Amino acid sequence: MNVEANKVVSFHYSVSDGGSEPVDSSRERGQPLSVLIGHGNIIPGLEQALLGHGVGDTFEVSVEPAQAYGERRANFTQRVPKKYFQQGERLRPGDITVLHTREAGARTVVVHKVGSSVIDVDLNHPLAGKTLRFDVEITDIRDASEEEISHGHAHGAGGHEH
Repeated sequence: MNVEANKVVSFHYSVSDGGSEPVDSSRERGQPLSVLIGHGNIIPGLEQALLGHGVGDTFEVSVEPAQAYGERRANFTQRVPKKYFQQGERLRPGDITVLHTREAGARTVVVHKVGSSVIDVDLNHPLAGKTLRFDVEITDIRDASEEEISHGHAHGAGGHEH
């Protein structure tokens, strides 16, 4: 069985952005990531690279910004009241945090400036503008359930919990 649309693929990965240390690794968490293919759950360049591979395959792939988190946008900042942040009082410039909004849902942002009641954040994803290098090992492929397909994501270990 190979990776294709409406299959749930589980894989270990590490990703680097050109630095010597990986910026993220599933191996450190001890559990592979499980995603439903064809539903936009991971960056397009990585999903594309997984297609056609089978269990046990290991490979490396470089993903350009356009197929990852996009190019950095200049002056893409927003002033947000502290109450919208978990632990807003503890945030410092340079910190990476998650901003929850009704319109856009959860979004990873970088703290730019901290005021007494507001925080200026850079809305660019921390990895925007970077070519990402993935080291991937596919550990499992299975047919998705009808419920997973209707929800648009994998359930269970390594996927979304419900």
